[in-house]
Amino acid sequence: VKYEEGYLKAYDSVADAKAHLATYLRFYNERRPHRSLDGQTPDAIYFAALAATTRPAA
Repeated sequence: VKYEEGYLKAYDSVADAKAHLATYLRFYNERRPHRSLDGQTPDAIYFAALAATTRPAA
């Protein structure tokens, strides 16, 4: 986050920084594929694991 968003922008205020970082973190978790996750997003991994643990036993 520091290198891809924080250092590349000059925010005008703390509120501006919060808004931009929130947008970036949504992108990072929901849309940006991660090489360490075999091209999947953190949200895809998290919600798949969550679904697997909340399934009723058969």
